[in-house]
Amino acid sequence: IEQPTFPKITEMCVKMIRRVNDEEGIKKLVNETFQKLWFTPTPHHDKEAMTRKILNITDVVAACRDTGYDWFEQLLQNLLKSEEDASYKPVKKACTQLVDNLVEHILKYEESLSDSDNKGVNSGRLVACITTLFLFSKIRPQLMVKHAMTMQPYLTTKCSTQNDFMVICNVAKILELVVPLMEHPSETFLATIEEDLMKLIIKYGMTVVQHCVSCLGAVVNKVTQNYKFVWACFNRYYGALSKLKSQHQEDPNSTILTANKPALLRSLFTVGALCRHFDFDQEDFKGNSKVNIKDKVLELLMYFTKHSDEEVQTKAIIGLGFAFIQHPSLMFEQEVKTLYNSILSDKNSSVNLKIQVLKNLQTYLQEEDTRMQQADRDWKKVAKQEDLKEMGDISSGMSSSIMQLYLKQILEAFFHTQSSVRHFALNVIALTLNQGLIHPVQCVPYLIAMGTDPEPSMRNKADQQLVEIDKKYAGFIHMKAVAGMKMSYQVQQAINTCPKDPVRGFRHDESSSALCSHLYSMIRGNRQHRRAFLISLLNLFDDTAKTEVNMLLYIADNLACFPYQTQEEPLFIMHHIDITLSVSGSNLLQSFKEVRV
Repeated sequence: IEQPTFPKITEMCVKMIRRVNDEEGIKKLVNETFQKLWFTPTPHHDKEAMTRKILNITDVVAACRDTGYDWFEQLLQNLLKSEEDASYKPVKKACTQLVDNLVEHILKYEESLSDSDNKGVNSGRLVACITTLFLFSKIRPQLMVKHAMTMQPYLTTKCSTQNDFMVICNVAKILELVVPLMEHPSETFLATIEEDLMKLIIKYGMTVVQHCVSCLGAVVNKVTQNYKFVWACFNRYYGALSKLKSQHQEDPNSTILTANKPALLRSLFTVGALCRHFDFDQEDFKGNSKVNIKDKVLELLMYFTKHSDEEVQTKAIIGLGFAFIQHPSLMFEQEVKTLYNSILSDKNSSVNLKIQVLKNLQTYLQEEDTRMQQADRDWKKVAKQEDLKEMGDISSGMSSSIMQLYLKQILEAFFHTQSSVRHFALNVIALTLNQGLIHPVQCVPYLIAMGTDPEPSMRNKADQQLVEIDKKYAGFIHMKAVAGMKMSYQVQQAINTCPKDPVRGFRHDESSSALCSHLYSMIRGNRQHRRAFLISLLNLFDDTAKTEVNMLLYIADNLACFPYQTQEEPLFIMHHIDITLSVSGSNLLQSFKEVRV
C-alpha cells in the first residue's frame, strides 16, 4: 500500500477538521482523531515525532490561509473544555509542548533564511509557525507568556514580501494578547515594543497600522499607561487632517491637496484606528481641556466623506467606523444616519462605499459580541458579588437601537446586483440575529430570498439562519413563505445578467432543483402548513391576483421542481389546478373565441 505523502495527509486533515461543527457524532469523531494526532503529549526524547507533528499542523494552517481558522479555535476550545475538571490534562500538556517547539522551529527557520536557495520555502514555514502560535495565543495566551521576549524582535522585520508583512501582523496580534499577562515585564522591553509599534504605524499600510494600533492599545491601556506617547501620535495625524481640511476649504482644486493625498489617506485611517482603541476624552490624554475630542474627530471625518475623490470618501468612512466602536452613540447623530442611509439606499451610490458602510456595521457587531463574551466570562468569575448582566443588557440595548436604525436599508441591499454587497449585508443580518438584537420575523422573507442566491456560501448561510429561526419560533417560516417567494423573484431579477430573458425558478445545473427547494423542505413536514402554502402559490395564478406573467413563470418553475417526497404532494397540486382550469379555463377560452370573432 502506498504510504500517504505529506500533501495527502494535509489534504485529509483539512477535509476532516472542517467538520468540527457538524452533528454531535461527527464532532466527537473529529475531536478524538485530532486529539490522538496532534494533542497527545510526545515523549521528550522523540524529536522526530514532534517535528512531524509540527510540520503537519503548520501545513494544515498554511493550507487554510484563505478560508479562515475558526475550525482550529473551535477544535482547541472543545478539547481544552473537555478536560477542565480532570486532574490529568494531556491536551494542555501537549499544547505547551507544541508552543515551545514551534518557537524553536521559528528560530531555526530564521537562521536558515540566510540560505538563499530555501528562502521562499522557509519564509512560508516561518509565517505558518507564527500564525499557529497566534491561534494558540488566542485560545490560551498564558502558553506564550514566557516566549513574549523572543517574539518582540520580529516587529523589526524588514518588509519586502507579503510573508514579511504577515509575520509582523501576527507577532503584533500575539503580543497584544500576551504582554498584559506578563508579571513585572522590564521597562526596557515595554519601551522597545512601544517604539517598534510606533515606527510601523508611521511607515506601513492599512493592515499593519490596524494590528499595531490594536497592540499598542493593549500595551498602553493595560500595562504602561504611557498616554503622552499616544497623545503625541494622535495630535500628529489629527493636526495634519485639520490643516488639509483648511486647505481644501480655501481651494478644493489646489495642487497641494493632490500632492498630499497619500498623507490625507493615512491620516484619515490612523486617526480612526487610534480612536477605536483609545478614548481621547479621558483626562489622561487631554488634561484639563474642555474640548470634546470625539465630536471634533466626527466633524473632521464627516467633512471628508463629502470629498469628490471616492478613495478619500472610503478612508473617511473607514475612520468613522473605527471611531463608532469606541463611541457607538455617535451613530445616532443625524448627519451619520443621513450618510449611512443615503449610501445604502441610493442605487447610484458607489459599490465600494456601500460595502464599507456594511463592513463598518459588521465590525461594530463583532466587537460588541466580543465585549459581551468577555463580560460573560468576567461575570462567571464574580457572579455572586455583582450583577454584570445589567451592564450587558445596557450594551445590547444600544446595539439593538442602532441596528433598528439601519435595518431596512441593510435588508434592501439583498437586492443589489453585486454579490459582494449582498455578502456583507447577509453577514450583518446574521450577526444581528445571532445576538438577538431584532425580532427575526421581519428578516424571514429576505432570508428566503437570499436562499436562492447563485453563490452556495450565501445560500447556505441564509438557509442556516432560517433553520435557527424555525427552531426557536415554529410557524414563522410558514407565515412569511409566500412573501419570501415573491421577494426571491426580486433578487433573481436584480442578479439576472440578461434582462431580456425571463427569470426561471430552477437551477440551471444537473439537479434542475427549484430555487426555493430549501423553503419547501422546511414547510413540507407539517401537512397543514404545506397545503396552505401550495394553495397560496396557486391562488397567485387567479386573474383577480393580477400577478405579472414573468413571476407566474418563476413560481410555476418552483412548483414543478420542488423536492416532493410522497405522491400525495404533487397530486394535491394537480387536483387544485384541475379545479381552477374547470372554472377559469373555459372562461379564458371563451374570451379568445370572442376576440377572434
